[in-house]
Amino acid sequence: MEGFAELLDRLVLTPQRNGKIKLLADYFRETPDPERGFALAAITRDLDLASVKPAMLRALVAERVDPELFAYSYDYVGDLAETISLIWPAPEQRRANRPPMLSEIVETLSQTSRREGPLLVARWLDDLDASGRYALLKLVTGGLRIGVSARLAKQALADFGRVDVTEIEELWHGLKPPYETLFAWLEGRGTRPTSLAAAPFRPVMLATALDEADFPKLDAADYAAEWKWDGIRVQAVAEDGMRRIYSRTGDDISHAFPDILDAMDFEGAIDGELLVGRLGENGIVAGTFGDLQQRLNRKIVTAKQLSDYPAFVRAYDLLQEGNQEMGEDLRPLPFSERRKRLDAFVEDLDPQRFDLSPLVAFSSFEELAAFRSAPPHPIIEGLMLKRHDSPYVPGRPKGPWFKWKRDPFTVDAVIVYAQRGHGKRSSYYSDFTFAVWTGPEDDPSLVPVGKAYFGFTDEELRLLDRFVRENTTERFGPVRAVRAEPDHGLVVEVAFEGLNRSTRHKSGVAMRFPRFSRLRWDKPPREADRLEALEKLLIG
Repeated sequence: MEGFAELLDRLVLTPQRNGKIKLLADYFRETPDPERGFALAAITRDLDLASVKPAMLRALVAERVDPELFAYSYDYVGDLAETISLIWPAPEQRRANRPPMLSEIVETLSQTSRREGPLLVARWLDDLDASGRYALLKLVTGGLRIGVSARLAKQALADFGRVDVTEIEELWHGLKPPYETLFAWLEGRGTRPTSLAAAPFRPVMLATALDEADFPKLDAADYAAEWKWDGIRVQAVAEDGMRRIYSRTGDDISHAFPDILDAMDFEGAIDGELLVGRLGENGIVAGTFGDLQQRLNRKIVTAKQLSDYPAFVRAYDLLQEGNQEMGEDLRPLPFSERRKRLDAFVEDLDPQRFDLSPLVAFSSFEELAAFRSAPPHPIIEGLMLKRHDSPYVPGRPKGPWFKWKRDPFTVDAVIVYAQRGHGKRSSYYSDFTFAVWTGPEDDPSLVPVGKAYFGFTDEELRLLDRFVRENTTERFGPVRAVRAEPDHGLVVEVAFEGLNRSTRHKSGVAMRFPRFSRLRWDKPPREADRLEALEKLLIG
């Protein structure tokens, strides 16, 4: 457990992607089985442990620590696991001669009832130092937010074994922790594992951002264009009776979309965009990303959610036709041929759950630019350009595919609340709620319209933190209300991708991907935007 705890500490404090990959690869190289395999499963969130809820942890710490001391500590630190790890009063003498191993914890919890889980956690907290306690609590609660995605962990595996990351991705869903056969292959001690997964994930092909300065180097006749829809990229794969829906990173999200699974009466693999919407006279009418969010990250989907927000896949590409044994892998074919096969394939599918993303006819990039600036549907993010002769290649090769997104919207808003961040930001106020003006011109009030926690530099973060501390008007646990008046406050320019109606927010609006664009120290709050300006951008 000590090695795993040290790894987490170093990952949190290492901002660079390549630095994180090296840390992971070194850990895999230096750590024996099964420790490294369980660490990998924890990082990729593939451990199936009996969960220990935050309320249980609060009850544990209440037995050992004065409530007021805990409350003050939690207010300052802002993270439950970190607070408990620092404040936990370890016994004068540890019960065990050595700290527990990560494998011991995982194997024990996998066979333990939920009632016994907290008692075991308390015993292990006694046997670990502060760093180990933090790692333990993050492990058992599933809150391992260390800036490492499953895709990055797979890249570290690939670097460790000197193989292409696509080989890892193609095998992944047929493997189980602690991945001993996988490590044996990567170290040259065994053969390449045979994927036992039916309906496997196929590594996704991605596009590079289009630089308009490259237009003179490109021939419009070489490319097909299609709309870029504002949903989530998925693969719908059905083979030999197995049906799965994968995110673009290879996560199996099938459980959240039973309505699509039920309609996957085919053999093959479709690459497309997951959206919500209903079948109308002219095809499926897509809803907003806000509607789609009602279906995302759900462990259980209710009948009402299925009825109110029916999901469907807007198909972009066909990767496999038929099953792996008897069918055909279409990825080596040119896009133009795959598209013809996709047109015919989708015709036989349930029209309420699958439709085709239409191609955009154009003769010049100037004509295409006009389409980009005035798309026919409000949830279109921009355009995709795909070479007619491009095979489906995993990763992000430059040249075959381009994405040409619409310019983001911006609004000037006023910071009204701030909250401490997590990890290396836990000492800074780095999560901000911002607001715009509403009401009479002579007596306006601020109404929150969104939250953002990125888009500023480290130096700007320090300035923001100082402003919050010097202009706090109220405290609500880890949250501070910030002074915001017509002539005193901090204006920020916020960029966002789109706006939806929302009944959950007092303002009635919800922003898509808000982030700080710049700090407007020069602008008085009274000159920030009004809610009416945002309402003009609303969809529907």
